[in-house]
Amino acid sequence: VQLQASGGGLVQAGGSLRLSCAASERTFKNYAVGWFRQAPGKEREFVAAISWSGGSTEFADSVKGRFIISRDNAKNTVYLQMNSLKWEDTAVYYCAADPTWGEYALGPRGAYDYWGQGTQVTVSS
Repeated sequence: VQLQASGGGLVQAGGSLRLSCAASERTFKNYAVGWFRQAPGKEREFVAAISWSGGSTEFADSVKGRFIISRDNAKNTVYLQMNSLKWEDTAVYYCAADPTWGEYALGPRGAYDYWGQGTQVTVSS
């Protein structure tokens, strides 16, 4: 499965962006998906995750209440709506897919066999 992350850009603090993760194959609808980010000089960190059905989600504490993850399996796409952005949200954001079937989001614990190329999000203060 090939993943294409898009939607990044430059935004002022307090603003919003919506990231998309589009998959090349319809089997993506059966995969759990996670969003991760990596800021310069820092390790990659978990941001949000969603189960294959969309019925279960999980968020890092740093984004809880500000970010929303959703999916449209008919379009083979997962979205990350980012609101009330802060300077510290600046990073390259990656989406990843895990073919492990289950009713719960996998969070940072998933194997995530497939990764997208990343999209840059820059929040100006």
